[in-house]
Amino acid sequence: MATAKKAAKKPAAKKAAAKKPAAKKPAAKKAAAKKPAAKKPAAKKSTAKRKPNAAFMKAMTPSAVLAAVVGSMPLPRTEVTKKIWDYIKRNKLQDALNKRLINADEKLRAVFGGKKQVSMFEMTKLVSNHLK
Repeated sequence: MATAKKAAKKPAAKKAAAKKPAAKKPAAKKAAAKKPAAKKPAAKKSTAKRKPNAAFMKAMTPSAVLAAVVGSMPLPRTEVTKKIWDYIKRNKLQDALNKRLINADEKLRAVFGGKKQVSMFEMTKLVSNHLK
């Protein structure tokens, strides 16, 4: 009787083991079938260029404090930001460890409201206060 139970258990174990690899094979085929389908929609891209926002292109006059850094001529916001970044890189004012932080020198400290260090995102907010 004990040998009959052991014999009954062994074939059942083999059948279960045989079913597991069979279940994995169809899953691999499905994954392979999905890959080419994902590539087809990505092939189409629109070639239309975006129109620039007119509010960013409007020439604004910098304050006297900001004019010491970017010049006194009226400039769009985008150009003001580019000139400030040129000034920061030319004078190596970007923090060495965290590139998102800007260490202010005397001219920039006046623009930044007396702060010694600001983040690049806070910089644009502080600079907008000096544009009219």
